[in-house]
Amino acid sequence: MNSPCAYLIGAFSTPFGRHDSLSFRALTAAAFSGALADAALDGGTATDSIWFGCTGTGGWPRAVNIGQMCLYPLIQAGTIRPHTPIYNVENACATGSQALQGAVKDVLAGHAGLALALGVEKTFNPGLDRAAVLKSFSGDPPGSGDVYDAFHDENTAAYGAARARFPVAAPEGGGGSVFMETYATQARVHMGLHGTTQRQLAASAAKNHRYGSMNETAQYRFDLSVEDVLADRLVSYPLTRAMCAPISDGAAAALVCSEAYLRTLPRATQNRAIRVAAIAFTSGTFRAPDEPGLSRAAAQRAYAAAGIGAADIDVAEVHDATSFGEIFQAEMLGFCSPGDGGAFVESGETGPGGRIPINTSGGLVSKGHPIAATGLSMIFELARQLRGEAGARQVPGARVALQENGGGIMGLEEAACSVCILEKA
Repeated sequence: MNSPCAYLIGAFSTPFGRHDSLSFRALTAAAFSGALADAALDGGTATDSIWFGCTGTGGWPRAVNIGQMCLYPLIQAGTIRPHTPIYNVENACATGSQALQGAVKDVLAGHAGLALALGVEKTFNPGLDRAAVLKSFSGDPPGSGDVYDAFHDENTAAYGAARARFPVAAPEGGGGSVFMETYATQARVHMGLHGTTQRQLAASAAKNHRYGSMNETAQYRFDLSVEDVLADRLVSYPLTRAMCAPISDGAAAALVCSEAYLRTLPRATQNRAIRVAAIAFTSGTFRAPDEPGLSRAAAQRAYAAAGIGAADIDVAEVHDATSFGEIFQAEMLGFCSPGDGGAFVESGETGPGGRIPINTSGGLVSKGHPIAATGLSMIFELARQLRGEAGARQVPGARVALQENGGGIMGLEEAACSVCILEKA
């Protein structure tokens, strides 16, 4: 008996950047209509379920039932059928990928013929006291003895131990957020263990800014050399500004359907369909510095489910909130040996013509990072690659793609991670 399959038939991302004039509802509507148009479906198509992601970052009031609020104008207009189930999800930077997993599971379980995953975020807020928001993440916990206190203390202890074990004789720099400080510490640990260099991080950033300069939806559309990246303002050693993802507004969406539903669609839509070969989700641990991360576990599960290995991947999008992310994930996903990520990236193996082009969208450092939309924007880029529609960024002959999307902080790694494998149908 054949196992059920889920197919990606529509994907879309708004341009990322500062969108002061666009509301959450406007961004949501753009992503929704864009995904339907990509699948050549009209606005009256009956979507059986919607998985909606938003983290409420950037200091905006975090409303309950935010998916229902953002999608209601589309229900009023008849674009979405009344009483369609709308599931709200949040898992930090992995929120969009969790929404996608919900949609895929609905299809595989037979609960939906057509399911939508959508992520929206506005991190620019003109009235925001950003210093106060950052203090809420890095300052004293708000209570005494609650779960937040314990988690805060565990993270503080993990990073204190890492900094003590791997001290650096370098300027601290910069005034970056607590998130950039944690990524900087992770990079320092890798440098201490494996000899990774700041120049290798700069090689990743320069390559992704080059890709981003060719991506019409990227926030930063300019080229940078390795020397430009190294000369940029220091945020927290070894990270310069050009190695760090900017804050961004944007939305992205993906439409997933069953095989039976796919057979009802026009031949042109069927020909552009992409099979979801596997999707795996893992949670982090307070691991030791020399232990593999949660993305290794997610990748192993995804490879096993898809019946393939790392060598079969033609193109990948990975979570580079800083450029250290590409180096580390190249190792965790099996594209190179543990400890060799820096040299692997610097050699050009993750760039045009390399063994495994990574972040052809420009990655988070160039494309931008509107938290809940990020994972789905990766899916949008990989769909374009597998369909041969990526223009100057196209990876020739790409047939199998991998997305890795992490979220949150749990010691020296993320608290959540998704790995999704897509295959040209």
